[in-house]
Amino acid sequence: MPHQSPSFLHEARFRAWVRRRLLAWFDRHARALPWRRCRDPYAIWVSEVMLQQTQVATVTDYFERFLAAFPDVAALAAADEQQVLRLWEGLGYYRRARALHQGARRLCAKHGGGIPDDPEALAQLPGLGRYTVNAILSQAYERRLPIIEANSRRVLCRFLGERGDPAKSAVQEKLWSAATALLPARRVGAFNQALMELGALVCTPAVPACERCPLARRCRAHRHGWQDQIPYKAAVPRVEE
Repeated sequence: MPHQSPSFLHEARFRAWVRRRLLAWFDRHARALPWRRCRDPYAIWVSEVMLQQTQVATVTDYFERFLAAFPDVAALAAADEQQVLRLWEGLGYYRRARALHQGARRLCAKHGGGIPDDPEALAQLPGLGRYTVNAILSQAYERRLPIIEANSRRVLCRFLGERGDPAKSAVQEKLWSAATALLPARRVGAFNQALMELGALVCTPAVPACERCPLARRCRAHRHGWQDQIPYKAAVPRVEE
């Protein structure tokens, strides 16, 4: 049985308040990142793959060079793998580049070089999990799909006052359920990005800037002073010497 989202998330006025506050904050404070300039699903896909395990500041230049060399799915599919890896050099985790290249070839073979507006079809591409699929489709096609990654997970855990271990499946289901309940009918992609941006810029792992958070008034961790305890962190095993 799926874990239910907290009861207060079922209150329409509460959800509307969260959406309004978060989107207004995002409109004022969002970083001007190159993949936010358009809704091209290919560009969003490339950015999401590059951002896996890599800092935003590092990705920006790589993203622009990669798009200049391979402006669309067909161009990437036609490239030699060594060309792709050369442009990826320095980003690390080269399996991401190989998966992107293989995915482009699969899209050309099965979808005419287009990126389908279909979660099941997109999930068949190598290297794409639930978060990446939902991030691409919500940003490019405004599909009402939630996202959970490190930053949004931290925001939701603190906002909900979730003190359980987010590595546990029950807590994960609770967070996905909450993220789904909070999604607006419109500007879904912007809302998902706003959750991540809030975690990156304000609700940071250490010393969160609660005084600048648009959601602080309703945040349970802020209310109870739990910011340092949430998200839950498993104790590091002691090494006997």
